[in-house]
Amino acid sequence: MRARGIAYDTGFLHGGEISRRSLEPDMVRRELAIIRDDLHCNAVHLVGGDPERLELAARCAAELGLEVWFSPYPLDLTPAEILSLFADCARRAERVRRAGADVVFVTGVELSIMNHGFLPGDTLEERLALLLDEPDGRAVRLAEASARLNAFLGDAVTAVRDHFRGQVTYACVPVERVDWTLFDIMSVELIRSAEVADRFRDGVRALVAQGKPVAVTGFGTAGWRGSADVAPRSMEIVEHDESGRPVGLDGDYERDEQGQAAYLLELLEIFDTEGVDAAFVYLFALYNYPHRPDDPRRDLDLAGLGIVKVFEDRNGDTYPDMPWEPKAAFTALADHYRGRP
Repeated sequence: MRARGIAYDTGFLHGGEISRRSLEPDMVRRELAIIRDDLHCNAVHLVGGDPERLELAARCAAELGLEVWFSPYPLDLTPAEILSLFADCARRAERVRRAGADVVFVTGVELSIMNHGFLPGDTLEERLALLLDEPDGRAVRLAEASARLNAFLGDAVTAVRDHFRGQVTYACVPVERVDWTLFDIMSVELIRSAEVADRFRDGVRALVAQGKPVAVTGFGTAGWRGSADVAPRSMEIVEHDESGRPVGLDGDYERDEQGQAAYLLELLEIFDTEGVDAAFVYLFALYNYPHRPDDPRRDLDLAGLGIVKVFEDRNGDTYPDMPWEPKAAFTALADHYRGRP
């Protein structure tokens, strides 16, 4: 693969709250340097809902020579609100690009599921239920949602290209039927579950055969035993409070860091051999899913997709200046990426 990457969370905005409480420039630079030097990545997918934070992280990544995928991630916004966010972010991404960085603008992620105006349902749970749990009329709903999405993406790409002169893509889920003529790169959230494992490689090969560069974004799984079988839904073991904050797990789960690592390596091998241009493991750290080893039912890291486990009250041992410790997936990814051109 040309671009060996990982996703970096700058904080998701939802209901006026942000998932990562602080984003200090020195810490961002340090984490991105670890991503470049120790994980051997040459690209980073910067995700989040705050334009200023995205620009901060993009500038830090650019200074380190990383290819920057500038990716605003709207949640529960209207199409008009999304367009405003994209225009703001496009101006910021262009400033970073003009300073000499390689920048790709990602015009949203899973928009039809994560936001209003494409699928019926006021909440993410209602929209997902229509897709996953109610087969009657599903094909019609998907066709209608894809039509709405493509109409919106036409407007969004126009708004982005008014300000940004680099390459543009969109990170879709496979059920979204995207008009790829709008974009320079095809980006797909490809997350293998046991249900599709027998045809997963063929699906990757079919995407590459369409001719445009293919990027795989958002692939990963949680760190509990058996999560790889249900990887797209492996975070659903989390219980939330009335405000939507994650607070604990819905049962007892066994930690399986080696399983998470093996899953990532298996997918990277497929992407390597089938001609994928760029791949971004999801994700480096998830700060609102801390590791609580002494309280298993509240050990949110078991449900998190991060390749490091974040602590609430101490720093790690491997990197004494960082509030996290690498998991097995960190080492596996570093070994996989090391020495590649």
